[in-house]
Amino acid sequence: MKENLKSLLLALLVVCSLIQSYFMIYRLPGSDPVVKTENDYIRTEDMGEELQVEGMLYPSQIALHLGDNRHTVFYPESTFYNLIYSRLKGRQFDGFQRYALENVDWKDIRSRIGVELDFGRGIPVALLQKVMQIASDPLFEGESISRLLIYNTENEDQVRVFFFSSQGDVVYEATKADLTIQDVRQQVDFGKDWIPYTLENGYYIPEKPIDMIETGMTIGLYTTEQMQRSLFFDASITRYIREKDGSEIYTDSKRSLQVKQDRNWINYTDPAAPATGENNPGRNALSAVDFVNQHGGWNGQYRLERTEGVDTERHTVVFKQYYGLGQYGAFPIIDLSTFHYGEITLEMRQGTITGYERSLIYPKGEAFKKKVVQLEGGDKLREQIAGLKQESRIVQLYPAYVPSLTKEGLLLKPMWVAELENGAARVLQ
Repeated sequence: MKENLKSLLLALLVVCSLIQSYFMIYRLPGSDPVVKTENDYIRTEDMGEELQVEGMLYPSQIALHLGDNRHTVFYPESTFYNLIYSRLKGRQFDGFQRYALENVDWKDIRSRIGVELDFGRGIPVALLQKVMQIASDPLFEGESISRLLIYNTENEDQVRVFFFSSQGDVVYEATKADLTIQDVRQQVDFGKDWIPYTLENGYYIPEKPIDMIETGMTIGLYTTEQMQRSLFFDASITRYIREKDGSEIYTDSKRSLQVKQDRNWINYTDPAAPATGENNPGRNALSAVDFVNQHGGWNGQYRLERTEGVDTERHTVVFKQYYGLGQYGAFPIIDLSTFHYGEITLEMRQGTITGYERSLIYPKGEAFKKKVVQLEGGDKLREQIAGLKQESRIVQLYPAYVPSLTKEGLLLKPMWVAELENGAARVLQ
């Protein structure tokens, strides 16, 4: 009898030991297991900040149409920009109808009183619904929106609201929008005493110089070891290859990390990553944000620049960095072929990250230079862009920061940038 009790007690101890070992390895239900599979990534250390996609969904500029072909433009983070956008985010938009773009005289409409939000290359409706009260509608829920135009009709007895497809061929009218004529007039009144702009061939030219802050910031660098630990399941098994151009490649036979030391830039590829779903622009952008949060983080303010398909399976998501100070507004930092900084780019295949490019530079926030400068407006600006028209049609003109490295750190110099129809971007000197 005693021997049987001893055997039973021993068996219970063994079972308890196994259960304890299980919980030590896999933790408690609902928490992440210590044991990871090869396809899991481990955030090994804090680097940049974690951001949510809602903070990256905002217009690149807001144009106010004052009537009689008079206009002005507000840029992100400026006082009136924030006020107008926050008000519009609280309005309801519903009852969508679709029209061909060419059926409406948009030049005539922009000569009237109205507000126009420019979303650049386009934001998927599914994402825009996260920051604006846009009703679900199968008519255009799969679209990406490049512009939102709100205006008072000619006799001012109705407000009309149009969402422009980024495809450039159709618009959607929200026939049920809780905006009144007075709402639109109040928002337009914010621009009455602001710098006047002229709408020329689809882009805006200020008739007076505009102020920006030339800024220099001290910087730090994420190390290659940090990126290795962040991007590889087991950094200890990676091989090192040095290329003839001086760049370094780290690979574990499946993934590769190319580090260009002269430009402080990385290019990570994971071509064998298993596909996880369909090629959906909205979900791709969310996956891209999550990936950056886990692998390096964000080194400042960003805006979703574009999410577009390369083909039926591949997709590109680009985030543009912005910088600004107080009342002057925030402006994009231009990524240059000679100095990569200001963009984070992710390549995707059916919802899975297969490529990741970013700078290793991050600003520490300590400024070594701050100076107010003026960018030319009016006829002097027209003279600067005159030569570009021979190359290709100008589709967008905006103030931006051109980055460069100095002995002190990162210098952000204000410049006008013209985007051309052929896809090129030209910095006006």
